[in-house]
Amino acid sequence: QVQLVESGGGLVQAGGSLRLSCAASGSTFSINYMGWFRQFPGKQRELVAAISSGGVTNSADSVKGRFTLSRDNAKNIVYLQMNSLKPEDTAVYYCYARNRMGAYWGQGTQVTVSS
Repeated sequence: QVQLVESGGGLVQAGGSLRLSCAASGSTFSINYMGWFRQFPGKQRELVAAISSGGVTNSADSVKGRFTLSRDNAKNIVYLQMNSLKPEDTAVYYCYARNRMGAYWGQGTQVTVSS
C-alpha cells in the first residue's frame, strides 16, 4: 500500500504561482510512476505531469512551459511548481502513484485561479 498526502493548493490571482507537494509513505520503494492529475467539474481526471522511476517526465501540452514537476527521491516527495497560472487551471489536483500492486490517489487539493 502507498499513502499520499498532498499540500499546497489554494486561491491565487491569474499570473501567480503555487507549489503543490505530495508525500508518499508505505511501499514507496516499489513506486514506478508518480505525478499529478487534475479534474474539472463534470470531467474525468486528466494528466498534468508525471515522472517514471527512470526519470522520464511527461506533461500535458496545456501546462508545458508553465508547470514543472520535480522529485525528491530521498524524501519520497514530488512537487508541482505552477507558474503563470490561468483561470482555466482551476481544478482539483490529485497526486497519483503506481506500483506493481496498483494505483493510488491522494485526497485532492483545490486550486482556484481568479481572473
